Order: sequence, then C-alpha cells, then structure tokens
Amino acid sequence: MSLFTKRYHPPGTPPGTLTLHPRAGETRIGIRLIDYDADQVTIHDDIQAGACVAHLRNEARTWIHVQGQADSDTVHELGRIFGLHALAVEDVLNSGQRPKIETFDDQIFVVVNLPALARQRVSASQVSLFVGQGFLVSFCDGDPAVFDPVLARLQDAKSRTRASGVDYLLYALLDLVVDHGFPVLEDFGEQLEMLEQSVLADEGTNPQEDIHRVKRELIQLRRMLWPQREVISQLLRDDHELVHADTRVYLRDCYDHSIQIMDFLETYRDMAASLLDIYMSSVSNRMNRTMRVLTVIATIFIPLTFIVGVYGMNFDRDAGAWNMPELGWPFGYVAVWAVMLALAALMLLLFRRRGWL
Repeated sequence: MSLFTKRYHPPGTPPGTLTLHPRAGETRIGIRLIDYDADQVTIHDDIQAGACVAHLRNEARTWIHVQGQADSDTVHELGRIFGLHALAVEDVLNSGQRPKIETFDDQIFVVVNLPALARQRVSASQVSLFVGQGFLVSFCDGDPAVFDPVLARLQDAKSRTRASGVDYLLYALLDLVVDHGFPVLEDFGEQLEMLEQSVLADEGTNPQEDIHRVKRELIQLRRMLWPQREVISQLLRDDHELVHADTRVYLRDCYDHSIQIMDFLETYRDMAASLLDIYMSSVSNRMNRTMRVLTVIATIFIPLTFIVGVYGMNFDRDAGAWNMPELGWPFGYVAVWAVMLALAALMLLLFRRRGWL
C-alpha cells in the first residue's frame, strides 16, 4: 500500500472544483437521514440529496450520513442545501486529507481519519463532518457499519446523545473515530510481543523483515493519528457558539483518549526500534560465538601442525647426532600421537576453565 494516497486536482484547477478523482473507482453511495429529539427518532435510508430540504424546517435535530464514495453531483447538492463552504466540500472528494478543523461563521468543518488494520496493514478512511445549527452532515467511505454504535445510542430513549444537541453528536462521532485506534494498537502490541519472544529465544529465525514492516506501519499510523489530537484541542480552545460548554467536558475526555493513543504509539515505535537493535546484537553474538569456536579449533591445531611440520622435514638421522634421532625409535610414531592428543586435551581443559568454551 502506498504511504501517500491523497487525491488532488491538477495544478491550476480553480478552488472549489468538485471532480471525482479518476482513481476513486466505482461510485457507491447511500444517504441516511436521521431526525431525532428527546421524544423520538426517525430514520430514512437511501434517500436522495434533494429530499433533505424538507427536514431543515423541522424542529428536530438532523443527522445526514453519506456512506461510500460520493459522486460530485451529490456532494454539490448537499453543499447547496446546507450552505457548506465550497473549499470544505472540495476536501470531501479529495480524500486523504490531513486531519484538520475549519471554523466558519455558522459552521464547523472537521476532517479525521478512521484507522483500520487488515492483513497486518494499516489503512484509513476519511471522515468529514459538517456541523451547523441543528444539523450534522457526515461523509465516510470506509466500513458502512462503523457508526452503528452511535445510531444505537440515538435509538435509546435514555441516552445523552438523544437529549443533547448536534455538538454532542459531533463529540460521539469523534470519540468513536479516536477510539478505533485502540484495537489497532492492541494488534500491534501483540505483534511486537511475538517478535520480542522470537528475538529473545534466539531460535535462528530472521524476524528482521517483520520488524521493519511493523516500524513502517507504525509510522503510517502516526501520520494518520498525530494531527487528530490538535483537531480536538482546537475544538476545546475555540469559543464557537455551536459547541456548548457542557459538551466541552466530553471533548476533554476525547482529547485524553487521543493522548493515550499517541503515548501507546510512541511506546510501540520505540519498542520496534529496540527490537531491531536487539536482533542485530543477537546476530552479532551468534557470529561471535561461531568465531570463538572456530578460533579455539584453529588454536588447538596450531601446535599440532607445528609438531607434524617438524617431523615432516625428513632429515637423515644418520647424518649427525642432532638429525632427529627419534625417527629411529620403535614407538616414535605412537609417541608423537600421544603427545599431540595430550596437548589438545590440555588446551581444551584450559579453555573450558577460562570460560572460552
């Protein structure tokens, strides 16, 4: 998977141009409209964008969720109906945006990344949120069931989401997106634990490729999640009339979750780097042990090679008193073998006592 998947217009394209990126593939879109208040919830599935106009006149709060890769006509129509800023609407189609928040006079636009892990690879779905007076419009091209827990809370007559305004719904969606980072990091934690056991067991395996993969995916995950902390922080700092004081308390809890995720993420990155260092050290240690054994063997054979070299010079013993008289001994051959074996055994004993073996 490419690390950089942002879609963009060709240079020189006028701002606010709504064009579906050619790599976006087949358009799959479903619009769900939810009207809710403290008394009831009404859900309309697979409606047309133009049908949302009538619901703006209701006193109930309205949540419009667009699931899938929306086409430019649908996005343009929703932007016209709800008065969404053209530059913000453009960012919906140009997915792969960096998480950010933009505030307007009567609206708040938020972009966050929904992380997921499939086949040990990190991916992210862009979630775009528009918050206005009495309505929230959300776009997501990822898992269609990801927001079902929030919908279930809306259908619960006793839930705070049901009784609160759209700013609390914004918090609920942000909290869900942020919390999706915990199971992803938990999976990485299990992978790092298995890699650590493999490295420390010193089984002769080669986990270097897996360690590099985990490091690369953690870098990708950090790139996705790091800016989201600033998004929530800015929501807390900015005094916008659409975000009420009682909702800021819950946003602080969401901000705490984002900090915890980043702490886990940085810890796992350090662990992955440490595992690579430990693995390289273990490889070096195995090499040192191998070289030590080879050095001991070579050291043992050095004096033995000297002995056989001396007795292989073939000087005639009758030429003089100092010309190897041992060559005429009846047990000279056996004596040389005995000396060499005794010398080898003595050296082995000495090496073991010194801890070299």
